[in-house]
Amino acid sequence: MGQSCIAYFPEIGHEGRRMDEEATATGRNHGEQPLDELMKRWHLTNHDLVEISPEQLTHKQVQKARQGRQLTLKIMQKVCRALNVAIWERLTPMQKEQYFEYMHKHVFSYAKGYDPAWKDPNMDMMA
Repeated sequence: MGQSCIAYFPEIGHEGRRMDEEATATGRNHGEQPLDELMKRWHLTNHDLVEISPEQLTHKQVQKARQGRQLTLKIMQKVCRALNVAIWERLTPMQKEQYFEYMHKHVFSYAKGYDPAWKDPNMDMMA
């Protein structure tokens, strides 16, 4: 009775490490994403995206997106919509006319259509 669950289920308590190792081995971990750099340049936090999103977006989803864990297309699009809304709220009316909305192919390096040579047209608006 005094034994812990770890004696019977050794994988419990080590899930994070095993999942990361498994994700890297299977190619689901793509490293730091362009999203992370964009959020830094726009001075946005994970909480900013979660708070402003009209959809059910979680801190965990945003963190996985920034770290490069492979997401479904729907989650990538949800993160992009939240990113665009968060940025939009910070712009002046003049900047809003010139703002280019980011798509998933601009913020995730593993998305179909990603171009590493793409230049951000919003660079001069960043705070």
